[in-house]
Amino acid sequence: MDLKSITDYRLPFPIPYLHYIYLHGFASSSNSAKARDIGDRFAQIHTPLKIPDLNLGDFSHLTITRQLKQVAAEFPPNAAPVTLIGSSLGGLTAAHLAQQYSQVQRIVLLAPAFGFLSHWLPKLGDEKLQRWQQEKYLEVYHYGEKRSLPLSYEFVTDAPQYQEKHLQRPIPTLILHGKDDEVIPIQASRDFARERPWVELVELDSDHALGNVTSEIWQAIRLYLPTAIKL
Repeated sequence: MDLKSITDYRLPFPIPYLHYIYLHGFASSSNSAKARDIGDRFAQIHTPLKIPDLNLGDFSHLTITRQLKQVAAEFPPNAAPVTLIGSSLGGLTAAHLAQQYSQVQRIVLLAPAFGFLSHWLPKLGDEKLQRWQQEKYLEVYHYGEKRSLPLSYEFVTDAPQYQEKHLQRPIPTLILHGKDDEVIPIQASRDFARERPWVELVELDSDHALGNVTSEIWQAIRLYLPTAIKL
């Protein structure tokens, strides 16, 4: 699917009660290049966008469960509709939030980390994985901090409960995924979309970072989200 075929949800007037939240990826931060780019574009159209720091000042004890609780706490108390935009592990988190909370009305997933552990753990190797399990912490390079930080093995034991097979709520979903993604193969998103008719998948000529297609990403977002974004 290309950008021209994205369902156009734009409305001719702003809707003040809509709430937008952007979720950054694993070992990233709310100050990542992608977060800044999307944040700046929302600011240009005078639309608030929350970008929480999912590290919580404690990357070492990060889990998907913690991320879910943290982001849910950001939801407005009046049950106003929420749209989530998530990148990589933030995309996986957004998808599970949409499954759990009817308040989430729409999601945009950028290279979502479907099957994250199955893609990441084999790259570590058996010896390193066993040492992580025994020693409880593994040094992981954190791109936001630009240094290695210890990550608890609890991240591994927590993650398996968040399987894609549980994501069955028919919520409007747009996935943007690079054809040359070296971290999460695009086939993961193809498989997810194929079984869910409410999902639109746009394949981009890019890798996992999607750094060379920021304009295409914004074009897709402004077409997809129900707000007054002028072309």
